Amino acid sequence: MNSISSAVIASLDDPLYYLANFRFVLGWVREHHAGLLTPRERQSIDAFALLPEASQALLVRMVMRKGELFRTDKLAYVEIGDTQDALAPLVDGGWVEADPELEFAELFRLLRLAELRQALADEIADAELSPRASKAALGDVLEPLLPRRQRLEQWWAEAPAALAGERIVRLAVMPWCDRLRLMFFGNLRQDWAEFVLTELGVQRFEQVELKPGSHAFQRREEVDIYLKLHELRERLEQGEAPEELAAEMPAVPAENAWLGQRRGRLLYRLGQAAERVGNAALALRLYAEGGAGAGGQVEARIRRLRLLERLGEHGQAHDLAAPAFAAPVCEQERQALARLLPRLCRRLGLAAPAQEPGAELQRLELSLALPADAGTLRVEQAVARHLGSPDAPVHYVENTLICGLFGLLCWPALFAPLPGAFFHPFHAGPADLYRDDFVSRRSDRFDACLARLDDGTHGEVIRKTWHEKHGTASPFLYWEALDESLLELALACMPAAHLRVCFERLLADLKVNRAGLPDLIQFFPGAGVGEPRYRLIEVKGPGDRLQDNQRRWLAFFQAQGIEAVVCHVTWQQGEAS
Repeated sequence: MNSISSAVIASLDDPLYYLANFRFVLGWVREHHAGLLTPRERQSIDAFALLPEASQALLVRMVMRKGELFRTDKLAYVEIGDTQDALAPLVDGGWVEADPELEFAELFRLLRLAELRQALADEIADAELSPRASKAALGDVLEPLLPRRQRLEQWWAEAPAALAGERIVRLAVMPWCDRLRLMFFGNLRQDWAEFVLTELGVQRFEQVELKPGSHAFQRREEVDIYLKLHELRERLEQGEAPEELAAEMPAVPAENAWLGQRRGRLLYRLGQAAERVGNAALALRLYAEGGAGAGGQVEARIRRLRLLERLGEHGQAHDLAAPAFAAPVCEQERQALARLLPRLCRRLGLAAPAQEPGAELQRLELSLALPADAGTLRVEQAVARHLGSPDAPVHYVENTLICGLFGLLCWPALFAPLPGAFFHPFHAGPADLYRDDFVSRRSDRFDACLARLDDGTHGEVIRKTWHEKHGTASPFLYWEALDESLLELALACMPAAHLRVCFERLLADLKVNRAGLPDLIQFFPGAGVGEPRYRLIEVKGPGDRLQDNQRRWLAFFQAQGIEAVVCHVTWQQGEAS
């Protein structure tokens, strides 16, 4: 826990710990983001402090629960006391809406089956449904027949007596709370549970000095855009039509690259949705917009070309693909264009551009007896069991080992306290990790870390970081997969020159290249019969094929002289051969 988090995270021994943490966030946002708040929002922060403590606590309990609708009989907390007494100031102040209108689906979610049978007894009889019909059956039949939304007493006139004074209330300030949470965390993935998990020791975060003025957002407009993009993404996931969502897509200031990248990802997803429903014209427009510019989505550019090809627009696709192939922005784009462009040239009767021959990957064929525990044993584990020996152990590592070694060696660069990288106590990694300028902003720091591989001190640094930071959150460390014995084998058998080129490739595209690494690593420590060495093994079971990112890593290993094989496995019922 860093110095600021240890000072602000309330002890769980305090029954109102959650209220203390919420108050801290309000104070933090009021102090550090006052310029991003409207006068009304600042007044709301001040008004919250004037509520009775029990009312404050009840409001925070509701904020931290799922949804915005609650039955008051589900809001009973010992430390708060009488729920109705705590609720009254919240209703009077507009924090909570009493007796809200309810959608049919909301009514069904909030009432128990026996209550629904009472509330809708006449409607059930009119629809000739069995009084013993299930909740799902009632919903399927009655929803098309009943009003879209109305208050509980309109749904069920006898509700006050039947519910013995209990009420249904709606939290009215969730958008305000989400805005405050976004300004504090810089994202909507993290929530109030971060405080609790940190206090429990479930999570540990690196101690990073929080520089004055280091914020996720510099202008209110940026917060508004983030919230709108989040809303559109949620609506897309709920099945709303892509053309309706595309019409509401906000513009992003040209200077804000990270919001532009976020917008580009959403445009790509909208394009996929449009393509699925057969709206090719919209999909092409969204892909073009999402892939435009230096920070545009590579996936959007590739998908646009493939859609043009499928539509028979080979000339247009070629005119876009040819210059991109001559100057691809990354390996991923070059690999996709190397497949697509020759097809387009054949269709158009043009000479295909010269390409380097593809790497001939090393293969290892294994025919293994079907193990008795085949139902639970992964094919990678079966291969590790078959190939491993005390003198040549095999470990399942996939993306954890090389990325983990990189994260340990480059810890000072990754957690450098640069403006905009860290702005609250709960960062698992820098906020700008996947932005285009991430590496360039830290180039001197990364150079210093990689220089340890040249002077032979990398092992000392990696061991020291492993011991000092063990269990601390990092975007490149999966601590449970990197124990000390595996670490020592890797340092003994993997040459520093190999680690350097792998780390340099990671830095070329941290988001894409951190995946696709081989499943297994086999170490050959030597034991007096040769120099320590290792080999990487990508395992493919019957019917399994290499993914593009795996092919790129394997081609890289071959070009660098790093031993890497693709192990193709077939199963036999009898003895393995």
